[in-house]
Amino acid sequence: MADDTRATQAFYGRWATAYDWLATAPGVDSWRDRAADRLDLDPGDTVVEMGCGTGANFAQLRERVGPEGRVVGIDVTRGMLRRAGERIDRAGWDNVHLLQADARRPPVDGPVDAVLATFVVGMFADPRPAVERWVGMLDPGGRIALLNAGRSERRVAAPLNLGFRAFVRLAAPGDGRVSPVESLERRVATARDAVYSNCADHGFEAFGLGYLGLAWGERP
Repeated sequence: MADDTRATQAFYGRWATAYDWLATAPGVDSWRDRAADRLDLDPGDTVVEMGCGTGANFAQLRERVGPEGRVVGIDVTRGMLRRAGERIDRAGWDNVHLLQADARRPPVDGPVDAVLATFVVGMFADPRPAVERWVGMLDPGGRIALLNAGRSERRVAAPLNLGFRAFVRLAAPGDGRVSPVESLERRVATARDAVYSNCADHGFEAFGLGYLGLAWGERP
């Protein structure tokens, strides 16, 4: 586990600038709005983002909790958090906080109102314990949302699946063979099942030509 963490820190620290550019590319904001909407946040709520990266989701989350709410971003990579901190400083948000930690074991005292994780659970060898821990942090009625990518089952997208497979190899920490697309999708499915198993009210929606999947659940 320690080796995996070091590989992740080295990879995303090296590519933080490129990742931030990709995370804020035109059209991506609509994905983030969709995920934030599923959290059903109210002004004054506390939301924790697991694997917050460069903070590309912060604007959507902060807009919904307002200045009286709280946003906590957790990431294991110092380079990512540095850029997230710059984003916070530019916006002048005094209620958005950062923690350098492993999102699988977040050092956050609950309960909180919501947990968000975008494109994160596929990096965990077994995401189930982490997702169960995240659900356990929620207040009754609190929500979790997981946004992830996978190959599309639509016929029109079949030629693009080869490109998606190559992208996953390039985007994985290590030598590019750590997280092939089949492994990624298996981990995402495991995380989604953990949400369903621990949340009586839950759902799933696919969009972006079927390449994006948003799973959500509400703690009883």
